[in-house]
Amino acid sequence: MSLSLTPGLLAVVCVVVVVAGAVNGVAGFGFALVGTMALATVVDPATAVVFMIVPILAVNLSLVRELSVAELRSCGTRFGPLLGSALVGTLAGLVVVDRVPAGPLKIGLGVLTLAFVVSAQNRVPVPGLDRAREGCFVESTPAMVGVGGVSGVLFGGTNVGVQLIAYLRSCDLSHATFVGVVAMVFLGLNGVRVGAAALLGLYPSVSVAAASVAAAVPAAAGVAVGTRVRSYVDQQRRRRAVLSLLAVIGLRLILGGLGVA
Repeated sequence: MSLSLTPGLLAVVCVVVVVAGAVNGVAGFGFALVGTMALATVVDPATAVVFMIVPILAVNLSLVRELSVAELRSCGTRFGPLLGSALVGTLAGLVVVDRVPAGPLKIGLGVLTLAFVVSAQNRVPVPGLDRAREGCFVESTPAMVGVGGVSGVLFGGTNVGVQLIAYLRSCDLSHATFVGVVAMVFLGLNGVRVGAAALLGLYPSVSVAAASVAAAVPAAAGVAVGTRVRSYVDQQRRRRAVLSLLAVIGLRLILGGLGVA
């Protein structure tokens, strides 16, 4: 993994994390997905995954405040098996992140992004999707362990945690509680990932690690802006805007992985 921090690239990174933060502030999710996938279109995808760990941590730290202390304790107990198994899977995914060739990794990231778009949209019925949700997205300890483990591996290696988000969406939470619980889960996962990435030598250089830490500031600013805008944008428009952006990014990743763009 390598990354040359030119002024132009730093400007692109700043724009990416601000936009991704705003998306997360408005929709309650999407920072890791939008930020990592957008950054992976201009730098090595494995580097993009590692670079975004600290900004993701900062974003979730700002959002988890939407839960009260009592809610944090209650949700921590309720979703403990999900968080525990996701943590184990995340570490496994992080170990192999820099061993996958850039081209296939870009294609895989693009496919995962488009798969999320297809599963999240509600205009075109997807055969078998409802049955899969009913079978997997039940609130039981075995389901949490299974979803958490598989999702953790994907999140550790790609920053894509859409399966965890989809599972939490199925748990009948209010929007504010959903935002806080998503933040709580990813805050825990990324807190461990920061140390693990450093121990595994995944940061290409000290300057890249420093830039990753610095990127937390515009990321948090983007979230603050998005959070203020949230009340002015209805849920349907939020969903449409986020999914449209992700569809464009997913296609761009696949074409980049194929050498077309």
